[in-house]
Amino acid sequence: MAVPKKKTSKSKRDMRRAHDGLPVPGISLCPQCKEPKLPHRVCEVCGTYKGKTVIQTEEAKK
Repeated sequence: MAVPKKKTSKSKRDMRRAHDGLPVPGISLCPQCKEPKLPHRVCEVCGTYKGKTVIQTEEAKK
């Protein structure tokens, strides 16, 4: 079994792990209600997508 001769430094360890982080999802604003939402998805607050009402929500009924 292979055994390292020297201890791996914190710098080398962290450089190896540099790509392990999770990406932050992009957030866009709904053009109708200006609430933050994920792109290419129906707005959970007002229920619209591309300017059309897709689902009925309590907010949209008011």
